[in-house]
Amino acid sequence: MKNSTQNIVLSGFFLALGLVLPFITGQIPSLGNRLLPMHIPIILCGFICGCRSGLIVGFITPIFRSMIFGMPPMYPIAAAMAFELAVYGFTAGLFYRIFPHKRIYTYLTLFASMLCGRIVWGIVSFFIYGISGTGFTWKMFMAGALINAFPGILIQILFVPLLVFAFDRVNSQKDGIV
Repeated sequence: MKNSTQNIVLSGFFLALGLVLPFITGQIPSLGNRLLPMHIPIILCGFICGCRSGLIVGFITPIFRSMIFGMPPMYPIAAAMAFELAVYGFTAGLFYRIFPHKRIYTYLTLFASMLCGRIVWGIVSFFIYGISGTGFTWKMFMAGALINAFPGILIQILFVPLLVFAFDRVNSQKDGIV
């Protein structure tokens, strides 16, 4: 991102989207766990604003949302999500900067970011649940990271690359590169 002011504004926009999009789920936790509405703006922030902004916006969004709206609950969900989303934003920005800006690499970046974020979520959840004495099992990881999240994963795969392609197209036209 060339313009730091534009980067700050876009980061704020993605933070706001991360706070507001979960209202689509009607504050029904089981629906939010399936559609993952907070994930999309964070991943987009990483792609568009870079790894540093993606990391920061990813970390603070679930914490702010928990503090402002009470959802997700701060402990253990928002705490674990903060690390997960920070990794999504960071890795999306990092991999997108490293790889060539070709469609296949956009998908590769998305898949790698989703995988890294879910692994970090599992590790952090293991420690958080362990501290509380409840334990975090492999079954809980698979349910939370893949099975229950499948509709949201599908939405991310369908829409995030399209939005990144559209943003790149607008940006290249703005820069005079058609």
